[in-house]
Amino acid sequence: MIKSILTGTGLAAIVCLAACNQGAPTTDTNTPTPDAVAANVDSTVNPAQDFFDYANGGWIKRNPIPSEYSSWGIGNLVQEELYKRLRIINEKAVENPNDPISKKIAAFWTSGMDSVRINAEGIKPIEAELKAIDAVTNTAQLVQLASKLNVHTGAFCSLYIGQDAKNSDVIVVQLEQGGLGLPNRDYYFNTDDRTTKIRNAYPGHVARMLQFIGYDSSSAPKAATGIVALEANLAKSSRKLEALRDPEANYHKMPVAQLNKIAGNADWKEFIQQQGISKFADTIIVGQPEFYTNLSNALKSQSLDTWKDYLKWHVINAAAQHLSDTIANTDFAFYGTLLKGQDKQKPRWKRVLDAEESAMGEALGQLFVKEFFNTTAKKRYENLVEEIRGELKIRIEHLDWMSDSTKQKALYKLSKITKKVGYPDKWKDFSAMDIKQQSYHQNIEAAQQWWQNYQVNKLGKPVDRNEWDMTPQTYNAYYNPSNNEIVLPAGIFTVPGKRDEELDDAIVYGYAGASTIGHEITHGFDDEGRQFDAAGNLKSWWSKEDEKKFNDRAAVMVKQFNGYVVVDTLRINGKATLGENIADLGGILLGWEAFKKTEQFKKNEKVAGYTPSQRYFMGYALGWLGHTKKESLAKQVLTDVHSPAKFRVNGPFSDVDAFYEVYGVKPGDGMYRPDSTRVRIW
Repeated sequence: MIKSILTGTGLAAIVCLAACNQGAPTTDTNTPTPDAVAANVDSTVNPAQDFFDYANGGWIKRNPIPSEYSSWGIGNLVQEELYKRLRIINEKAVENPNDPISKKIAAFWTSGMDSVRINAEGIKPIEAELKAIDAVTNTAQLVQLASKLNVHTGAFCSLYIGQDAKNSDVIVVQLEQGGLGLPNRDYYFNTDDRTTKIRNAYPGHVARMLQFIGYDSSSAPKAATGIVALEANLAKSSRKLEALRDPEANYHKMPVAQLNKIAGNADWKEFIQQQGISKFADTIIVGQPEFYTNLSNALKSQSLDTWKDYLKWHVINAAAQHLSDTIANTDFAFYGTLLKGQDKQKPRWKRVLDAEESAMGEALGQLFVKEFFNTTAKKRYENLVEEIRGELKIRIEHLDWMSDSTKQKALYKLSKITKKVGYPDKWKDFSAMDIKQQSYHQNIEAAQQWWQNYQVNKLGKPVDRNEWDMTPQTYNAYYNPSNNEIVLPAGIFTVPGKRDEELDDAIVYGYAGASTIGHEITHGFDDEGRQFDAAGNLKSWWSKEDEKKFNDRAAVMVKQFNGYVVVDTLRINGKATLGENIADLGGILLGWEAFKKTEQFKKNEKVAGYTPSQRYFMGYALGWLGHTKKESLAKQVLTDVHSPAKFRVNGPFSDVDAFYEVYGVKPGDGMYRPDSTRVRIW
């Protein structure tokens, strides 16, 4: 389950993207600040032994994780600045709502901050949904209602609307596995102590939440036991994290009638239409057919009462953070404290801003870029994209393991990658979003419904390849294989406390060129992205021999990362994180080659006591500045395709020859890997 304002189709726009968390915005002061990388160093650590601790350890020692967070680092520093700016925008909108967008912003903010009303309402905002569940008398009605609720809860399964992986010019209805209350299938079956503790606590949490909606102390535990057993049954047929990364294996195009044959206890055409999708070709894409067969069987084998309990649980689970403090705090005790290690909730105003970002962040983004991302900065990073693209072109041309015919196709794909830098050229129109003076939960659902309608309206229309799926202020970036594009929001490029013009090239080429731009471009050629052609279609363009050579080299990286222990006995899943690890290594190599052509590199003058070459690697490490609680690290290992930050620095650096030269790494050092075991792909 993803705890987000956007579920169903609203969230699906970014589900398939290779999004890679890094970034940051500038401060508003001209007061001199410490050097962006030198100030973070822990000089007691040998960089050849543990570069992450060396480059970031000084900052980590001085900056403990606040109690309301499960991790603390550069992304949080960015977000803290952003919170302050966005709060001012909202408060000004309340004082003077002089245009339609300001009125929506004011209404959303006011409803979210009205804790007196929210606490007084209790479960009133979800009573209509609960009564609708009570009224269900048969399986057909259950399935119909599950579809309607799916838009807001994500219960039952995952339906979204997006580009056909094998025909990127067409938007289609797609069905994926889903419907779980724990983060993914492994939480229902793994036997390590930490996961077992969470699983054992889960039924009690479900029971406590059910009591808020009318179950008594006797019926709640019984219902919770049935719910958890049903979810475990669904989890049994859900694919593992690494298996979900194979685009070919998760692509099953079929008529709806065929889905009805393999999952016949539900009318899937009606299920789709209940979400307002009346106009769609009778063909859908099913990611994991075995999940739907099992779901269908469960509709017959599980009692109607258990299914009704399940839907009620997912209704309150999805709404919990928008209801009374008592309900929200109970929800947080499980999902925040137990799963992530957070000791307390963020203050309400930050939580409201988080929800508003999901609801209409692009509207806020229009105000953000006017002040914090000027045209000079935009041009700097557009140019850097082309420098990085040029370096990958050179590297592909000189590969000794790839045939000429595959090289030509790779070079063509590279030339066709679209770059989107900073912010969209055309903004989304939120005028139809029904945000107004009503309950906070109603505004949340109004935003979700708008996103649902927005996605549904794409069916039967040409793909809008100019659309952005992140807001300008987002601390992230992504590569979208279906559009063969890299999307680089303004927030990803800046460093907290620094204006862009204050950053020397060494930092920029490491921080932005390597960990962001080079990383995202390399995603087009990682183990997943390489399977899409220049037009964004899932289509084999490799020779069998070249494909084998790629996979053999990628296997070296899988083995390398499988060896890293993160917390307790939990190791990185080298296969699940392979795409991100390949992109990290590729980005570092591309950024380095581009940086070597700069005047700063050629002059080789020290800044703040460090050579340009040293500052390049320190600049990359700055993108991963921070530390994380063990609970959150354990969750990340099980649910995230990204390696934890420390290993996104130390892991790929151990494969980079230039790093060995700059820092004198030798056998016996912690960062050393024999040449024969270093990863050589791009």
